Amino acid sequence: MNYQAKFAKSQAFSVYRFYSSLGSRPSKQVDRILRVDHAGELGADRIYAGQMAVLGKTSVGPTIQHMWDQEKEHKAKFEELIPKYRARPTVMLPLWNMAGYVLGAGTALLGKEAAMACTVAVESVITDHYNSQIRELSRLSQETGEDHKELLEVISKFRDDEMEHHDTGLAHDAELAPAYQLLSQTIKAGCHAAIWVSERV
Repeated sequence: MNYQAKFAKSQAFSVYRFYSSLGSRPSKQVDRILRVDHAGELGADRIYAGQMAVLGKTSVGPTIQHMWDQEKEHKAKFEELIPKYRARPTVMLPLWNMAGYVLGAGTALLGKEAAMACTVAVESVITDHYNSQIRELSRLSQETGEDHKELLEVISKFRDDEMEHHDTGLAHDAELAPAYQLLSQTIKAGCHAAIWVSERV
């Protein structure tokens, strides 16, 4: 295990132990939402890091960098919200850290079209996921009277960014990637599995 992986693992378990010991935990729904969104944005950050490592000096480098910069902002925001709401981070952070980078670099090695196909697939799943959370938080606010304005604003803004990334990928020939449908469906299945796991552990 390299230094980065060891550091990510130790950091994840330290955070987990600290926040699991705190009182005044959020509702189960908010805890789950923050946990999975934090994990997702970390994974997205690592995907773009992997893509930049391969394609950073090519014609699509600036485009990937722009999307990566937005994902860095997303990750930083959830790193702020996790302690603020005393939510429990997933213990899977070390795995998502490595898996995201491998996915980003691996698809980029297949060419810029495959990298963009990865972006389209991931952002499609995340957009739908954020839309579901927006509906859930809106319903909770109506049923319980709890104020979820901050989370709704954050998730809505990030949803719009992810939609922009999705459209950017299509505009940069994602559908011309080798075995596009197979690649897309495989990545989407992986994303759905990561969401399911991160919501629970």
